[in-house]
Amino acid sequence: MSRLHGPGDVQFFDRIARLYDAAMPAADADSLRAGLAFARRPVERVLDVAGGTGRATRALARDGPEPTVVDFSRGMLERARDDGREAVHADAGTLPMRDDSVDAVVVVDALHHLPDPERAVREAARVVVPGGVVVIQEFGPRTLRGRGLVLAERAIGFDSQFWTPDELCDVLERAGLNARIVSGGFEYVVVGRVEDD
Repeated sequence: MSRLHGPGDVQFFDRIARLYDAAMPAADADSLRAGLAFARRPVERVLDVAGGTGRATRALARDGPEPTVVDFSRGMLERARDDGREAVHADAGTLPMRDDSVDAVVVVDALHHLPDPERAVREAARVVVPGGVVVIQEFGPRTLRGRGLVLAERAIGFDSQFWTPDELCDVLERAGLNARIVSGGFEYVVVGRVEDD
């Protein structure tokens, strides 16, 4: 069975959960909302997959629907729950939701940690209704800061996989989504829309 993160990643995030929010900047709500705007339906039910302590959830809940945080790290989910967030312990590769059950999935700064990212994207596409979207924020590995991040994650022992925005759009397209780049740079956002058959 695949896990949301590799086993070492989960243990690392469990250990740093109490410090995570102090070390990480707030999620870029504007770029995430621009991705959500690609939906062809109202966005009311949102999953924050691999959402950790709920950084993206906090950013999006300020003036929109509050996502449900989904993560495999119990330590990170405990922090999300302590913050009053709805949280579900689950594997990104086997989400415990019915087909076509949410309007959007967001994955912020986490896809690169998943042991089977393409499976996680396919699973996200499965639970999103036609007209809904999968919004992914990732780090550009060819930017100066991105190259530094890749080296840092390898030094920690992560087996992270990174993509350029175009490469990640290809991942979304292979999952059957209509993909586009929302924003570029070190922290870029791509979105894939689930189209009607």
